[in-house]
Amino acid sequence: MKRSVLTVIFIVIFTLFYSYSTACTSAIITGKVTANGKPLLWKHRDTGQEQNRIAYFTTGKYAFLGVVNAPDKGGVAWAGTNSTGFSIMNTASYNLKDDHVKEMDLEGKLMYRALEICASLADFERLLDTLTRPMRVEANFGVIDAMGGAAYYEVNNHSWIKVDANDLSVAPGGYLIYTNFSYTGRINEGMGYMRYQTAVDLFQKKATVGGFTPRWIFEEASRSFYHAFLGMDLRDPAFSPQKANGWFPDQDFIPRRSSTCSIVIEGVKEGEDPLETIMWTVMGYPPAGVAIPLWVQMGKNQFDLLLGQGEKNQSPLCEWAVTLKHRAFPITRGNGPRYMHFSVIYNNEGTGFMQRLSSLENELFERYNAILLSLEKEGLTGKKLDKNRVLQMYRDISERIRRVYASL
Repeated sequence: MKRSVLTVIFIVIFTLFYSYSTACTSAIITGKVTANGKPLLWKHRDTGQEQNRIAYFTTGKYAFLGVVNAPDKGGVAWAGTNSTGFSIMNTASYNLKDDHVKEMDLEGKLMYRALEICASLADFERLLDTLTRPMRVEANFGVIDAMGGAAYYEVNNHSWIKVDANDLSVAPGGYLIYTNFSYTGRINEGMGYMRYQTAVDLFQKKATVGGFTPRWIFEEASRSFYHAFLGMDLRDPAFSPQKANGWFPDQDFIPRRSSTCSIVIEGVKEGEDPLETIMWTVMGYPPAGVAIPLWVQMGKNQFDLLLGQGEKNQSPLCEWAVTLKHRAFPITRGNGPRYMHFSVIYNNEGTGFMQRLSSLENELFERYNAILLSLEKEGLTGKKLDKNRVLQMYRDISERIRRVYASL
């Protein structure tokens, strides 16, 4: 009874002081603790633009894949990887800015330029050093390269600080987690502290058994409804919102109404072909999406449902995920958008859209694992990637994905 009363009090407090912001949850996981020894770069994106898509660019020194807002015409990317294995993403920071510059938010342009010209962490550092001041950014940039480099860069308008994920004194667990504050910024300022603690709890639990994978990140982080501060997981029958009327405040979970995609870039071991890098992509609201592997080597022949199509240049897979999300957030008046109908997402009967899509994703990963193993065994990866086989896989899964979403 005491626990229930405290829970209600916390919920009321959260509801009263709730507000959305542009925010993300992220991590760099070094090869020391991944299942296959390859580094992982994760970004769970939150933003006001719910329509995202994948785009392939050849505008600079290196070709690259990027996550972009559907309406964008180019020149901006919010995560991506290029043909050298250089990969980058960011989270907004709210405790680094030390001036009164008003025109900000050029992080997407900075990352786009980095993907065009950078092959290493050293290249990125030179880019930061040569950018005109003020840089008009306040962010944590996560970067990995094909030479074993893995670090966050805490950057404001005039300076930057490197936080090396390979430094055991900084990252003793072999990984770093960032939300919307910077470690070297002003203490007790910034945002995302509760999401940070949730991610820390989830990662520490996984670290006890080891073997981080992109699949684990999607299933256990980007679709987690565990809340570290409340000490409860909405997927646990003991805390199920179905004990009431199925609704719950959308506050401080990793997946939120503002979540628009989850990206895990699986890099390569030092000495491997950089073109073996895979950009695993869940487009749209992550509890309503499924994972798709992408390679820069596929050029313009990327998975069709992730590319911009039609008059609004939107990704069909993102549109379908957003449509499902709106079912869970149907109330638009007043404070309605702050509440999710969790029983639509996940329920005791197993009919929530996240549960039904989990079955599809399990099927997809079985196919991915078989194809990846076959390609690796035959030496048809990286520069020698068997594009025809990948295209056939894309055609097969596209039809399967279409049918499942049509049935939801």
